[in-house]
Amino acid sequence: MKPAWRLPVVAPLAMPTLVLAALALGTLVFATSVPARAATIQISVENLEFSPVNATAKVGDTVEWVNKDVLAHTATAQNGDWDVMLPPKKSGTVVLKKAGTVDYYCRFHPNMKATLTVAP
Repeated sequence: MKPAWRLPVVAPLAMPTLVLAALALGTLVFATSVPARAATIQISVENLEFSPVNATAKVGDTVEWVNKDVLAHTATAQNGDWDVMLPPKKSGTVVLKKAGTVDYYCRFHPNMKATLTVAP
């Protein structure tokens, strides 16, 4: 009695093509499933100023404020998203959770203002 099913017969010359196709598909799937790496955006605080005054980042990025002054500062978002204390000659960070444009300032020196634009 013969089985009701049969394995397909593949010509010997077609095997390398099938192997290459499988490798290409595997590479394509792997390449599209690798997440992008988050970046660290550095903002300096020096001479009572944020620099750059206008910065851009993406959701998931880390913003690091580097206080080069001998005075304490804060990076305080006007919308309440963050309030980072920056002791003299120290740094502070925040990981960005949502997209949008955020104006921020120093609570101790309200004339220190800057804007961070966060892309999705």
